[in-house]
Amino acid sequence: MVARESTRPTSRDVARAAGVSQAAVSLVLGDKWRGRVSEATAERVRQAARALGYRPNLAARNLRLGRTRTVLLVVPALTTEFFAGVYTGAARVAAEHGFGVVLYPSPEGIGPARNPFASAQAALDGVIASSMAADALTAIRGDELPLVMLDSDPEGSPGAATVNLDIADGVRRIADHLLGLGHRSFLHLAADVASWTFEVRARQLAARVGAVPGTSVRTVRSALSFEDARAAVETALGAPGPRPTALVCDDDMLAVGAYKGLRRLGLRVPDDISVTGLDDLALATAVDPELTTVRLDAELFGERGMHALLALLEGRAPEGGDIPVDLVVRGSTAPPGAF
Repeated sequence: MVARESTRPTSRDVARAAGVSQAAVSLVLGDKWRGRVSEATAERVRQAARALGYRPNLAARNLRLGRTRTVLLVVPALTTEFFAGVYTGAARVAAEHGFGVVLYPSPEGIGPARNPFASAQAALDGVIASSMAADALTAIRGDELPLVMLDSDPEGSPGAATVNLDIADGVRRIADHLLGLGHRSFLHLAADVASWTFEVRARQLAARVGAVPGTSVRTVRSALSFEDARAAVETALGAPGPRPTALVCDDDMLAVGAYKGLRRLGLRVPDDISVTGLDDLALATAVDPELTTVRLDAELFGERGMHALLALLEGRAPEGGDIPVDLVVRGSTAPPGAF
């Protein structure tokens, strides 16, 4: 029985075989494609489904009928306010459409939490999941339900739709800000989490800084905690030798931990080293000096995720495009040697 379930073709397989998106497959097989995709595309989808022996998932059909009107939001442990904001936004849109949202945090953002449902398919209509907690989908078989992935690679996502913040643009703005101040030697405090969103940060920082002659980026990794970030910074900067003039942190929590490490080393922000974060959490203005960071609209992120899931349930293509972000310049950055 397990082997038969694991090899059953999915809508993603149909989409890949037909060379279309999963949203297009949903439209065609739900007979809602007219005026949205071409007849040739619709026929290609139907032929691919027949060739693969694809049968629509019963749970997905129940979802479109609104059988339970309950969706699951899968996030890492709520150690920061960001995912609380995502939940708030998703729940607001869900309530406007008569849906409820169950929050399912994966402890420490690592591995699956205990399944809160005897059968996820029987209790839920769909799932919205952060890529940082994607392992939890296995425990609840959430990837067999209509699924929207947040902060996930659009080309490799298990979901029928993805919703992303424009993290790449945020990192480019940080790099350009620091380069414009005159910084050429960078330390990247990277989150030690296997997640697409953090991979994007590393790639963009390396690419943007590397495009300027005479620059360098060194990377150290830290778990997403204040103390691990403190220890990583103390180790990286405590040794003799040339010191970077800018510290780029993958998120605000790492930046606040870095402040502690810098203080223990007797280094001042931004006098001796500039520091940036990413998220714009309440922490960013609780530290002194206040943190230069990138503002991510967590509630809008949750809203867009819920809108995308509702679109899938109604056989519509979700709204495309990444959610814009903003650079917020505060007192933690300055030209090197300005003080």
